[in-house]
Amino acid sequence: MATDAKVGTLGIGAVLTAIGGSACCVLPMVMGFFGIGSVALAARLEPFRPLFIVLTAAFLGFGFYQAYRKPTCRPGEACAVPANRGRQRILLWVVTVISVLTLGFPYYAVYLF
Repeated sequence: MATDAKVGTLGIGAVLTAIGGSACCVLPMVMGFFGIGSVALAARLEPFRPLFIVLTAAFLGFGFYQAYRKPTCRPGEACAVPANRGRQRILLWVVTVISVLTLGFPYYAVYLF
């Protein structure tokens, strides 16, 4: 069960840091959609973008390590069930795709608008 919680926490951390890494570009668009100005906040977050990208890569890397390493658990535990490990891996890949799309937003946004 501890492995399930670790992979879930790492996935959430990866998505949040990916959002932080693209906050300079995504945040003003979302805030503008809701009618709230945030250009100053986005400009303040831009210097932290490389840090957020590194944190995203670290969370995802550790998540892949946890999801694909040979499980060391006793029979009957949640990590011993192959279906649970399969769901963890699918969720990790979904989080990875979301993170990559979010981090890449500043580069492909020019083609969207």
